[in-house]
Parts: sequence; C-alpha cells; structure tokens
Amino acid sequence: MDAPQSNAAPEPRKRRVRYAGKNPRRYDEKYKEHNPEKYASDVAKVVASGKTPAGMHRPIMVAEIVEVLRPQPGECAVDCTLGYGGHTRALLEALRPGGRLIGLDVDPVELPKTVARLREAGFTEQEFTAVQRNFAGLIQVLAEQSLEGVDCILADLGISSMQLDNPERGFTFKFDGPLDLRLNPTRGVSAADWLAAASIPMLASALNDFADEPHSTAVAEALIDAQFDTPIRRTRQLAQVIYRWFSKTYPGRPDDGESDKCIRRVFQALRIAVNDEFGVLDAFLRNLPYCLKSGGRAAVLTFHSGEDRRVKHAFRDGFRSGTYSSIADDVILAGPDERRSNTRSLPAKLRWAVRSSEP
Repeated sequence: MDAPQSNAAPEPRKRRVRYAGKNPRRYDEKYKEHNPEKYASDVAKVVASGKTPAGMHRPIMVAEIVEVLRPQPGECAVDCTLGYGGHTRALLEALRPGGRLIGLDVDPVELPKTVARLREAGFTEQEFTAVQRNFAGLIQVLAEQSLEGVDCILADLGISSMQLDNPERGFTFKFDGPLDLRLNPTRGVSAADWLAAASIPMLASALNDFADEPHSTAVAEALIDAQFDTPIRRTRQLAQVIYRWFSKTYPGRPDDGESDKCIRRVFQALRIAVNDEFGVLDAFLRNLPYCLKSGGRAAVLTFHSGEDRRVKHAFRDGFRSGTYSSIADDVILAGPDERRSNTRSLPAKLRWAVRSSEP
C-alpha cells in the first residue's frame, strides 16, 4: 500500500539574516561578532579598529590590576563584578596552582554565560566559584563559603559592554529599546517606572549628584513635563526629549555632540538611581577591610567622579586610621596604547589599598 500523501506545504528554507549596506548596524545582525570562535578574524578586525565586538567585553587595565593585587599561587581572591570574566581569568591563572577565586555578579542574564566560558577555559569548581549576589553583601558571601578573609579583592565598577550594547537591556540610546537600566532585570523597578514616579527636585538631584549634569533642573523639568503628554518608556523616546530641549534652549547653536553628552549623563544618573549604585558602593567600602586578610590587597576600578571620590575618601580614611598600611598615592590610568585601542578605558581610574597587619 502506498504511503498517504501529505498536503502540508514544505517548510521554507531559512535564510541567513542579511543587513543593508556594507557593515551590520543592528545588535542582533552582528552574527559574526556574536560567534568569536567561528569568526575569529572578523572579531579581530573589530578589536583592531578600537571597538568592542557585540556581545563581548574587553577587560580594562588587566596588567595594572594584576600588578597591584599581586595574586600568588595558592591564595584566595574575589572578583566582585564578574562581568565577561576577563579580569577573573587573569587572576585565576596567577592563582594556580592551588588557588581559588569567588566571582560575584548580580546579572542573571550574563552570569551563566561567563561561568560556562570559564569552565570551557579549564577552570574547575575547586578553582572558581560563581555567586549571583551584589557585592555589598561580600561579608555574607565569604561566611557562606567558610572564609574569614581573602588575599585579593577586585571591584570593577564599570558596566559591561554586553549590557551597554544590547538594546533590550535599555543601557543605550543608539538603538530603541525598553528604558530599563537594571543590572538585575528581575528585581526592583525599571528606569521608566522610576522616572514616572519622580518629581522635578528628585530627578534634578539625581542628575546633579550622580552625573554632574550642569543643567540638572532644566533637564529634569523637560523630562517631567514630557511625561504629562506621553510616559517615557523607550530609550530613543527619552533621547528625543533631550534633543528637543537642547534645540529649544539653544536655538541656532551648533550641537557639536553636546546633546548626546547630556543624554549619556541622564542615562548614567537613572542607572545609578535604579540600581542604588552609590549605596551599594558605600556598603562595600565600609565592609572591605573586614573581608581582607592581614596584608590583603584591594583594587577598585571606577569610571566617573562620584565613584572615584568615594573610593579615594574611604581608602584615605582607612590609611589615617591604620586600617590600611598603604594606599595608592594617585590614580592609575590606562596606558596610551590601551586608551587608543579601547575608548571605553578613557575614564577608568584604578586605586588600591593594602590591609594592615594584625597586631
């Protein structure tokens, strides 16, 4: 008996996503950059041009961080902001043989990817432990790991390129996406909800305190007034409000990128407010000495003045009180080669401190 004939139409052949023009523009079109193992030469070209491939992160000041932390074989370290795992990998290699590193990150989207990446690189569960936690709770994490203190602690306070470049996370206004800005998108309120509930004084204070916005009150008024017409829920929608405010405030004046700088400051302020980044950093700096062994080393990489001031003052006060035996005399900046090849290293400032020996 002949087999019954099917009337179902055959599935159309799926074609590779193509993009208009010579180079991909959209984040989801950059399929080569998202597959560095398969398209290594293409990714290398992107890196050589001074850019960061989509879905990846180029760790900043790796050599300088390893130099100030001085990780030794057999020691125990903490990377408070795991991110893509670049700093973590360098520290793990220096801790071999016999060392251990605990990596913290609040981001449930990127954390599993980084763990898989480090496991593929050969780092075992005995060498590397990942914890989804905010680094303000570092003392509790160490207690859960049966550790009274560690030899090295790193906190890189920058936002990972994976988060910045992905429109769905809401950290960028280059492309349209939801105005979210949460490091952990499963907790707290989004930037859109925070903005909807904010008053002009509340928003102006955030713009001034978190981003040094010189026109904080005027920008806050423009954003709150725009909310009355249409709630701001998208990244490009917020950007358009700032563009309109700039054109109205400075009619006939060439923009010269000033409106984009203002937008970046607004995004920075909203991100810090939504994630309580300064509160988290203050808690971390208070607890940091108690997480270090005698002679333990700490390094903090900051990316704007509000962060750097807090780290500078905490280390200075700890040195004066005898909590730290030595601290950085001045900030360490990325070298000229890195600054040329990776523009995201330009605002980076590195400070370090050494825990005093116990009596």
